[in-house]
Amino acid sequence: MSSTESPDARAVPVVPPTRSSRVSAGEELRTVALPGITLTVRSRPPAGGPGTLPAALCLHGLGGSSQNWSELMERLAGLVDCEALDLPGFGDAPPPEDGDYSITGYARVVIRYLDATARGPVHLIGNSMGGAVATRVAAVRPDLVRTLTLVSPALPELRPQRTAVPTALLAVPGVVSLFARATKDWTPERRTREVLALCYGDPAQVTPEGFALAVAEYERRLELPYFWDVMARSARGIVDAYTLGGQHSLWRQAEKVLAPTLLVYGARDQLVSLRMAHRASKAFRDSRLLTLLQAGHVAMMEDPDVVARAFRELLADTATTPERSAPPRG
Repeated sequence: MSSTESPDARAVPVVPPTRSSRVSAGEELRTVALPGITLTVRSRPPAGGPGTLPAALCLHGLGGSSQNWSELMERLAGLVDCEALDLPGFGDAPPPEDGDYSITGYARVVIRYLDATARGPVHLIGNSMGGAVATRVAAVRPDLVRTLTLVSPALPELRPQRTAVPTALLAVPGVVSLFARATKDWTPERRTREVLALCYGDPAQVTPEGFALAVAEYERRLELPYFWDVMARSARGIVDAYTLGGQHSLWRQAEKVLAPTLLVYGARDQLVSLRMAHRASKAFRDSRLLTLLQAGHVAMMEDPDVVARAFRELLADTATTPERSAPPRG
C-alpha cells in the first residue's frame, strides 16, 4: 500500500443522501467526498468544539454501518471526539467508483480520509471486517494510530466455526443471487431476526424499540440497488485477505502494529471463534484482552458500558505513551 494514497485529497462536504439512516440525539451525519469515493461520517461533536478532545474513528463490519457505534460513541462523549465511517457501499455511502472492496482497498479509504482531514493520530476502533481494516491501517501507517481497539476482528482462521460458513459462502460467485431469490419472500422482520441471531450472544436483549429500528434500517438497505452486490464483493474481499501470505498476511501485519491494542472477544460469537483471542493477544505486541462471556459478535452494541470502560482504561494506561511517529511502511 502506498504511503501517500492521495496527496491532493481534501474533505469536501456534499449534499447528504435523500433517504439517510437514523441519526440519534446528539449525533451529526455528514457526507465527505474524496476522489473516487464518497463517505458518510457519523459524529458526536464535543461540547468544547473541534480539537478539544483526542480524535477517535470507528469502522464497522460486513453488512454493518456507522450506526453500529452509536451506543459506544454516546458513552465515550467527553473522553474522545469520536467519528464513525460508513465505508463505501454501506450505510449511506455509495459504492466506490473503482469497485475495490478488498481489505486493502478499505484501508486505503481510511488512510485517505485521515490524511485529508488531518485528524491523526486517532484512537482507531474496528469490529469484524472493520477490525481487519484497522489492523492493516495500524500496520502500514503507525503515524495515524494512537491506540487500536478491535472487537471480534476478522483475522484469518484455518478452521472457522460451522456457524460462520454460510457468511463465508457469500464470497462464492452466484451464491448471493441464489440466496436473494430463495429468500425473496422473507419479511424485513424475519431478515432482521436472522441477523440478530447470528450477531448477538442473546438476541432477546434487543428491546422492541431497537428491533423496530433495526427492521427499518434493513428495509432501507434492501431498497438500494447495489445492496447484494456489495455484500458479495466485500465478503470476497475478506476471504481473499485470509489467503494472503508473507508480509501482506493479516497476522504478519498484526505483529507489526506498534499501537497499544485492546482486544475484545465474545464467548458466544458465532462468526469469530473465541480461540482466536489467544492467538491475537500473542500477535499484537502491546495488547490487552477482554473476554465477555455473554456477548456475541458485536460487543460494542451488546454491552457498550463494559467496552467503554475497557477503552477508558486503555487510554488511562497509555496516557504517557509516546505517539507512534515511525515512517509509513508500504
